[in-house]
Amino acid sequence: MSDQASGPTFPTSLGTSTADEIRLLGRDLTEELMGQVGFGELAFWLVTLRRPTRAETRVFEAVLVALADHGFTPTAIAARLTYLSAPDSLQGALAAGLLGGGSRFLGVTEDCGAWLHDVLERLHGDLPDDEAGWDELARSAVRATKTAGRYVPGLGHPVHKVQDPRTPVLIRIAEEEGLRGPHLRLFEAVGRVAEEELGRRLPLNGAGVCGAALADLGLPVELLRGFALLARAAGLLGQIAEEIRRPIGMDAYLTVDRNAVYVDPADPGPLSDED
Repeated sequence: MSDQASGPTFPTSLGTSTADEIRLLGRDLTEELMGQVGFGELAFWLVTLRRPTRAETRVFEAVLVALADHGFTPTAIAARLTYLSAPDSLQGALAAGLLGGGSRFLGVTEDCGAWLHDVLERLHGDLPDDEAGWDELARSAVRATKTAGRYVPGLGHPVHKVQDPRTPVLIRIAEEEGLRGPHLRLFEAVGRVAEEELGRRLPLNGAGVCGAALADLGLPVELLRGFALLARAAGLLGQIAEEIRRPIGMDAYLTVDRNAVYVDPADPGPLSDED
């Protein structure tokens, strides 16, 4: 018996290979997957270990498209400036952008999905049966979150002050595919009651609706940020490609550098509006 056969084993349901064959998810990669499975479909399959339905694939890929790029966000700027500094390290530029996926940008996808999931889990399957019931559930959840001194994830956007254009479209796609489930319904209800509970109008943002849609697909809520990062990786690669074709990184750097002004650390600075 060879040393390999007699040594420890490491179980996996993902990828394995021999000198002659690569297998992924229990299938021959070259014969059964390449050219037959889309990348979004494969990403879903790798996490859930089941092939998604056509409807699930459509909703899932709509989420990936919604999160791929949103202009000169901090993640895009970080990637471009890192590439400016180290053009020999494409992976560093991509990583720099991905590392910015947190509680303000991209991470909201997971935060919102997890928040909605937590509210629903407490119901133990006893879901509301009409819009009024969903509104009451949302009102109670928003009120409790506010009382705890925390923000309700998925509300507000730095650019889209009235409506995030991604939100109604993703809800419509989920409805068309029969996948507008309890997370999306609760999220919609939050949008209807939040102004009354919080005292100001905040739109349901795209990252939040993506989290709700992913949770309705049954994807693990603790991995939802990973799907947002998967989508944004494509957008960041596009940002870096554009930085090569039409660079703005040096201008961004010089604009900040040339307008830097020294201040005495003992100077309290101007008072804010709240003061």
